[in-house]
Amino acid sequence: MTSKRDIASKFCMVAVLGFVQAAQAQDPDSEIAPKAVHRTIQNSAHTGAGRPKSGGGTGITYHGGPLLGTVSSKPVNVYVIWYGNWSGNSATTIIPNFLNAIGGSPYFNINNSYYNGSGAHVQNAVAFSGTATDNSSQGAALSDAQIQAIVSSAITSGKLPSDSGAVYFVLTSADVTETSGFCTSYCGWHTAATLNGTDIKYAFVGNPDRCPSACEAQSASSPNNNPGADGMVSIIAHELEEATTDPDLNAWYDSRGAENADKCAWTFGTTYSLANGSVYNMILGANYYLIQRNWVNSGSGYCALSY
Repeated sequence: MTSKRDIASKFCMVAVLGFVQAAQAQDPDSEIAPKAVHRTIQNSAHTGAGRPKSGGGTGITYHGGPLLGTVSSKPVNVYVIWYGNWSGNSATTIIPNFLNAIGGSPYFNINNSYYNGSGAHVQNAVAFSGTATDNSSQGAALSDAQIQAIVSSAITSGKLPSDSGAVYFVLTSADVTETSGFCTSYCGWHTAATLNGTDIKYAFVGNPDRCPSACEAQSASSPNNNPGADGMVSIIAHELEEATTDPDLNAWYDSRGAENADKCAWTFGTTYSLANGSVYNMILGANYYLIQRNWVNSGSGYCALSY
């Protein structure tokens, strides 16, 4: 497969301030965030995808493509590329803690409700498998092509392995932007490309500290006392869920092009208060997080924090 630009799954998290309960969460083209700022999910990558092959009664449809994590002995591997200046930022602890805890959780088990053409379901298994650093080799204003170049460089240089069963996350520091719409159209996105003969799934997630009102659910305080990193955790969860159930953009999405996490974006369910004034909705490992809900592909379909 040649490079497929993922416009459809650019995570359109724009203009969120404080705890969010987004209206019309199942309608990605008409979600309205607080302060009446409009969010859209651009659909071109999923337009004309062909006749749906399975599903639909749950509000999301299978289109025949592969999924990650459907073999019980092979978890979804996650690699992180720390791009930019992360010196002294507790994100380098908070995010690995989350990635080490999400596999096997009731939350990631939601993805077990998704299956491939052989009927094999996504297993509740994620392995945080490695990291690499990139000290702004591509500068501080990145294009989509440069995100791909960052991933390709990490693999070809041997910093990270070439792994078709993985998702590679390019996480950028607050001094770095993505020029195709970070902070104005999206907070993160995922896609796939053939790199040196291997189908590589990768994602971009920027530090919401660059635009707190657009990409942080909580700005004044957060569960782990780092609003940027805590905001990234929810975006990473979103992109990981979508890259698992729609890695090549031809598997699970609805009639409007929304993938599973899109259908529940900026909805958090029941929350609980912490002493620092922030709220959380789940505990993974020993840490508190505020993470968006995901779409359960069962019954008539619904947003939830566990399955």
